Amino acid sequence: MKNLVLDSSMTNMGGVFYPTGHVFALFPDEDCVRQAATALQAAGHHGETAYASPDVILQDIVRTLGTADAPLPSVGAEGDMVRRIADLAGQGHHGMLITMADKDNTDTLVEAIAPEGAVTAFYYRTFIIEDLISQPAGEGPQSVVVGTHAAEG
Repeated sequence: MKNLVLDSSMTNMGGVFYPTGHVFALFPDEDCVRQAATALQAAGHHGETAYASPDVILQDIVRTLGTADAPLPSVGAEGDMVRRIADLAGQGHHGMLITMADKDNTDTLVEAIAPEGAVTAFYYRTFIIEDLISQPAGEGPQSVVVGTHAAEG
């Protein structure tokens, strides 16, 4: 597993963290992240993984909010997701960015990482962020539609 290095491919046009085609999961500590990466590999996951310490999350991912709270014609939920990530990182949670290959299945991913302590996991797809591990426990996955306002005129 490599260390997370944030680049422009992991942000939307407004510069907010939105790694399309990836899952970003948070865990109580680094050991849980490493165990989850091993569990993913054992489950046959094909994509790469990258580790993000709480400091990296707070310094790199959270800073992408920038002026995202300013009124824009198409405000999505990506800012809310970054704030949720920031809250958990502020409590000491560690992150893992997981590349989703075409052959990968989200159910298999959740079955691999949840027992290793994943407290939340967001699957960033085009126009939708799917909450794979919802809080509180017991509720099914939720999807959030982002940035799909139709142009007027």
